[in-house]
Amino acid sequence: MLSTVEKILYILLAMTSLGLASVAFFQMVRVIFRGQGRLPAAPFARRLAKGLLGFLSQGGMLTRRPLTSAIHSVIVLGFVYYLLANVGDLVQGFQPEFRPLADTKFGWIYRMVGDILSAGVIVSMSLLLGRRFILRTPELFFPEQVPLHPRAERGIRRDSLVVGVFIIGHVGFRFLGESFSLSQTGADVSQPFASAIANLLVGISAEWAATGERGCWWISQGLVLAFIPYFPHSKHAHLFMGPLNYLTRPERCSPGALDDLDFETEGLEQFGASRLTDLNKTQILDAFACIMCNRCQDVCPCTITGKTLSPAAVEINKRFYIGDNLADLASGAGDGTELLNFALDRSAAWSCLSCGACNEVCPVGNEPMMDIIDVRRDQVLMKGSFPEELRGAFDGLQGNGNPWNIGEDRQAWAVPLDFQVPTVEENPDFEILYWVGCAGAFDLQGQGVARATATILNSAGVNYATLGNRESCSGDLARRSGNEYLFSEIAKGNVEVLNSVVDENRSVMTGCPHCLHVLKNEYRSFGGRYEVQHHSQVIQRLISDGSITMGSGDSSPLTFHDPCYLGRQNGEYEAPRELLSRTGSELVEMGRIKQNSFCCGGGGAQAWKEEEPGSRSVSVSRFEEAMATGAGKLAVGCPFCFRMLNDAGSEIGSEIEVRDVAEVVAEAMK
Repeated sequence: MLSTVEKILYILLAMTSLGLASVAFFQMVRVIFRGQGRLPAAPFARRLAKGLLGFLSQGGMLTRRPLTSAIHSVIVLGFVYYLLANVGDLVQGFQPEFRPLADTKFGWIYRMVGDILSAGVIVSMSLLLGRRFILRTPELFFPEQVPLHPRAERGIRRDSLVVGVFIIGHVGFRFLGESFSLSQTGADVSQPFASAIANLLVGISAEWAATGERGCWWISQGLVLAFIPYFPHSKHAHLFMGPLNYLTRPERCSPGALDDLDFETEGLEQFGASRLTDLNKTQILDAFACIMCNRCQDVCPCTITGKTLSPAAVEINKRFYIGDNLADLASGAGDGTELLNFALDRSAAWSCLSCGACNEVCPVGNEPMMDIIDVRRDQVLMKGSFPEELRGAFDGLQGNGNPWNIGEDRQAWAVPLDFQVPTVEENPDFEILYWVGCAGAFDLQGQGVARATATILNSAGVNYATLGNRESCSGDLARRSGNEYLFSEIAKGNVEVLNSVVDENRSVMTGCPHCLHVLKNEYRSFGGRYEVQHHSQVIQRLISDGSITMGSGDSSPLTFHDPCYLGRQNGEYEAPRELLSRTGSELVEMGRIKQNSFCCGGGGAQAWKEEEPGSRSVSVSRFEEAMATGAGKLAVGCPFCFRMLNDAGSEIGSEIEVRDVAEVVAEAMK
């Protein structure tokens, strides 16, 4: 098909194109490897399979924006097909008689798939371009209050246009080339769309058909050669970086489990992330993997309520900063700018609720929440800069083992009960250790929940005990607010106590999902491995096995709020719903539930500080969603949720009663 001169020209163009792209990709790799830690790769086979699955399934994109995601899926399938088809076209250009795929026994399948996908890609890409440039769908843009790199908005639009035109042009001209060929050989039933175009070309001479086919080949392949050097600099590098991100993503026992900081090795001078290269390698890779689809922004409670935080903007700002300084960063320089000066602002860093919704929804496995926690660590540990309201909580944790800084008896909550709540000293043969938590010990609402839980355990004849005054705060507040050193000291002390009383035959139960998360997942690296259950799981089992007999209960409508650290972070959605259904109440679900649940506004240390400025309160937004169900009671399973939503109800003057699931059950028991 190609003359000798054309073959030489193509080879020269291809070498130039690949050479330019290779320089950019190697620079990207060097930037990634300037990060901290390592890119985990073992076990490689399982990670590779996970990466391929993530690519083909698009990371679960179809669960959100289903129509748009389905359209995008057509383009992804077309991309996979064209990886193969372009090789075949290239071989055919150099050896016209060699058609290993198209002329085999099953070549009709190859041709049909190509024909359908070509038409599908052209239509799909046109729809996506129309969505961005004509409809200007709001979810593709950023709220005004979000700090964004000055080139980001224009750069994303330009990038989308360049890539869209390339895809339509490349696929379209290859498709037209097939039509020129079919105009001479006759319609092919396996290529209905190309044959339809070929019918319009019937009557042209063989010479003109050959010229048209050759021209289409050159334009189609030439667009590829022109796009390859641009590709590493575009957001569509995610086509390769996304699967690589899945391949090397840290394996966590829970999606929200944080990495430890090393305080033992001498010579370490930086804790947390002040600059880009203070981040882990996988966090820098996140910026290259980002699709810029804004799905994380769609579910972020902070963005939705008008705060300056957008998880998408964090990754996009990193990407544009790297683009501005790629050569310097790759050479080992150009990293003097702090993350708070380009990735996010101070208010955004301190508004994060650590709810994990952004991590949950990202189709390429990015974890912007981890970046924010590392920024907080730098602010607290290196600069001593944090919201003043947290100072009292930190002092309380250090002085009295609780953020209220109360030095009273941690077992005093049990005094009003008409039975004894034993400590481990009083009942050394216990089977379940009841971790009461700071709220259960000192907060008035939390004490009511603790008493309801103890009443249920006592009525069911459960052999349990508490640590009494040997219990201390789990340290969740310290860790989520960036005070990692304080958390590590708390964790070491608690693990020492827990290991002295809990063995493989005993389990831990708590009514606080944050305590559950820390004890179950984050104490492992400190030598503490325990079976930890939420009180709803234990109560649900007691109801199921008949240890608790339920009365008629209150049959009025009730709704349930999924705590982020029980549901999204630890996968428990059914136990609270099951036990609530056994109380006789009519469960009416809110619009956002289970993995899509909206945060109460208290996580990420927010319960201990003033909410960052925004258009509205996170807790009020969630409470109003509960009000919309028409339920007269809002059940929760977390002391933070209880406090935040109860306060929200009082703020807006609602008569909806907020109750913990344990209280609902205790009131319904015979």
